[in-house]
Amino acid sequence: MNLQTIFQDFNPSKFLVHTCLMIFTALFALRLDGFIEWNYWTVFTPIWFWKGMVILGASVGSYVWWRHPHSRLEGDAYVHYKAMLITLALHLILLMFELLVCDKLESERHLWILVFIPLIFISIVSIAVCIWAVKHDRSFELELFCAVNVLQFIFLALRLDEFVTWSWEVVFVPLWALLCLSLVAVLYAIVFAAVLLRTPQINARQRRTSLNSALAYTSLVVPILVFQVLLANKLDGDINLNFTTVAAPLLFSHVTLIIMSFGAKGGNKWWFGIRKDFSHFLLGLCPILQEYGNISYQPRSAQDQSPESVAFDKNEKNIKKIDLTKPVEPIIAIDIPD
Repeated sequence: MNLQTIFQDFNPSKFLVHTCLMIFTALFALRLDGFIEWNYWTVFTPIWFWKGMVILGASVGSYVWWRHPHSRLEGDAYVHYKAMLITLALHLILLMFELLVCDKLESERHLWILVFIPLIFISIVSIAVCIWAVKHDRSFELELFCAVNVLQFIFLALRLDEFVTWSWEVVFVPLWALLCLSLVAVLYAIVFAAVLLRTPQINARQRRTSLNSALAYTSLVVPILVFQVLLANKLDGDINLNFTTVAAPLLFSHVTLIIMSFGAKGGNKWWFGIRKDFSHFLLGLCPILQEYGNISYQPRSAQDQSPESVAFDKNEKNIKKIDLTKPVEPIIAIDIPD
């Protein structure tokens, strides 16, 4: 375990997003099953906190941007700032969709097709955002998710308003196609990791990295597929499980994403105007963490040591014991004349 790597590779944005989504998923499932009687505005509290942090971070970053013009010349400052503004705009539109969802669940005074209009608009805009992100070497996970699911959002809105009477297995066809592609990628990662494990020319670090990636993607995609199957059967009335049990695999995927955020790296340096990597900002804010950030621990057992190293350690101990008990005599006595 290397704490320095954890500090350097930690991505606070992804950690915040996946943590809020995990808490929201658990609360929403409990609310649907009737275990809690909160209104939906309270159930959506993790979502409101997520959007509040986005708005606050972009506001502080914009203030620092206009307050310190010299900082705009630091590396790719303009690209980072534009990426922050694009993300803020997408989250504001997504916030509109979430507000409409809450109002629909509480009052039932809108059609679902009207509720999904902001989400469909985000999906169309996200295509252009993905192209811009690829051109400027920026991450675009949320944008890619919205862009590839535009047809799925339309099907959901039509089915919830009962404009179509398809079964939910048919409604989720776009998502089934996406999950099949994800499974192919997972199989490729597993095969690639197995090949690297049997290749002696590859060092241990690359083998470990490929194996961890294969395990992470498997722990992410397979539970989502199980959740999707259970949800479709639950909505069609084929199984009698409650929503909390159905959402359990999805919660496991959220936990996997939270763990992966500690090795995700990246992140926009202009959120909250920190203008540096989060690890450097955190270590500068709390200097005491610098001592723990340089700790590297690797457990070793007696079996991991070679016989030569064990014999060398024993000989070294014997030499030290002999040196401590044996009197020290000079090579040349001072009283001997030249």
